[in-house]
Amino acid sequence: MAPSSIRIAVLEADVPINYTKIKYGSYGAVFTSLLHKAADASNIPRERLEITGWDVVNSEGAKDGEVEEMGGDWNWTRRKGYPKMADVDAVLITGSRYNAFDNDPWVVRLVDFVKEVLAQNRVRIIGVCYGHQIVGRALGAKVARSEGGAWEVSVSQVKLTEKGKKLFGGKDTLSIHQMHKDIVYYYPEGVEDLGSSGPCKVQGMYVPKKLVTVQGHPEFTEEIVADLLENRHKLDIFSVGIYEDGMARVGNPQDGVLVAQAFLKFVMAD
Repeated sequence: MAPSSIRIAVLEADVPINYTKIKYGSYGAVFTSLLHKAADASNIPRERLEITGWDVVNSEGAKDGEVEEMGGDWNWTRRKGYPKMADVDAVLITGSRYNAFDNDPWVVRLVDFVKEVLAQNRVRIIGVCYGHQIVGRALGAKVARSEGGAWEVSVSQVKLTEKGKKLFGGKDTLSIHQMHKDIVYYYPEGVEDLGSSGPCKVQGMYVPKKLVTVQGHPEFTEEIVADLLENRHKLDIFSVGIYEDGMARVGNPQDGVLVAQAFLKFVMAD
């Protein structure tokens, strides 16, 4: 990696809704906002971050690299398909409404791409929520609905392992937004355990200089999660109980920037 730049390709596995769409245009911009805050907190000039967005869902039939204007206050643009590994230092796979265990062509292609990244020794992988599950699947772990299909939403607590504590600022417990009912069921061989919660035992995976993942959403803010809770309640995806419980915690302090600082440190580690 060139010392003057940190090149991160955000593989966008979904598009935002409502408020988030208007403000950011795309999840690539949501992650750019988070990573800028993390760079500020880590005394890394924002100019060192070269972040690009890639639509991995709707790229079939499109020319790789074809640019799409996503709009929003950020005037975000993203490309279709996948980056060339020579052009990036890390790929970050976003969350998604879709299932990581499905076999739709674009999902299979994403899993295959992750396997390609894992097979080499320079480009690193960051997985968030759906991205965490895709990495788990690529490594051979079971990914499916949680037992009973229980949702984990809003600011929640993750009990960290010793490795998790080292990565995330020495904290015993991580406060992070959640928005999922699918889980990785067990840690693949050779992967270090970062933490767990009651509904989800596999909350983060780590291999030095290779991958780091979290089931939670460090990029989510109070406004983004409130938007999701309200929308899914209106669509009867969330019961009154899930909705009210999530809204009661949506404004709680959370450690998203701390997690993103760990992401940057991971990408930059020699």
